[in-house]
Amino acid sequence: QVQLVESGGGLVQAGGSLRLSCAASGRTFSNNAMGWFRQAPGKEREFVAAINRSGRNTYYADSVKGRFTISRDNAKNAVYLQMNSLKPEDTAVYVCAARLTPSQMVYDYDYWGRGTQVTVSS
Repeated sequence: QVQLVESGGGLVQAGGSLRLSCAASGRTFSNNAMGWFRQAPGKEREFVAAINRSGRNTYYADSVKGRFTISRDNAKNAVYLQMNSLKPEDTAVYVCAARLTPSQMVYDYDYWGRGTQVTVSS
């Protein structure tokens, strides 16, 4: 079992930055790949970024490539999402998730947090 709690969301102007954190409980954090997803009102949940267990391999949606960076610290049981050059269309609830191997598919993930709201004003 893995419990996930996100933090770091907030209101930021377009062009600004935020760093999201996802704290994981349980002894098996380093055995899991981690992903970040987001869901805007009236839209389906979509893939943002993923990272493998060691942190050596990362994956990004085209819409955030070059602006967002996913990283992890297995000693702290945490995964992060650094978001730069934010745009109003990045506004959404951001949720972290865990599974054995990286995936861009929502239904592949076994564990989910509750999310943190990110609002980007124009």
